[in-house]
Amino acid sequence: MSEDAPALESLGLEELRQYRQRLRDEEDRVSYWRRVVHARMDLLTAGRSTAGSISVDELVRVLGDTGTGAARTALMRVRAAEPLPDVPDLTEVWVAPRSAADAARQLAALEHAEQQLTGYRTALFARIDAAGVELIRRYRADPTLALSVLG
Repeated sequence: MSEDAPALESLGLEELRQYRQRLRDEEDRVSYWRRVVHARMDLLTAGRSTAGSISVDELVRVLGDTGTGAARTALMRVRAAEPLPDVPDLTEVWVAPRSAADAARQLAALEHAEQQLTGYRTALFARIDAAGVELIRRYRADPTLALSVLG
């Protein structure tokens, strides 16, 4: 989301809800790309530790592990063709490295991209939280507003 955060108080209730949903959708997209970057980092690291090749079991572990055991339902809502937020061009990191130096360069580029994605995701969470706080403030002031979600 390249747009500046709107003054939440000036948004109508439906606009505020839509804004919050757009932020959540963007966070899903960023989380998807972060996981893709992490998977590639894991593959590079696993390949370096096993002389450039990994077993099927290692591949399953690298691509399947969420770290928490949670399902990745957000990944199903994102199209892989969507561009990354403002991160370096990562075209070269998707090809097999020809040397340990290539792998190290790819890993460094991926680590940099992961840091940028994490920072962006943190900013999105702050906006999502602020929109949620504004919604709660409005619902407390007029509880009947919450009923409009049901209708």
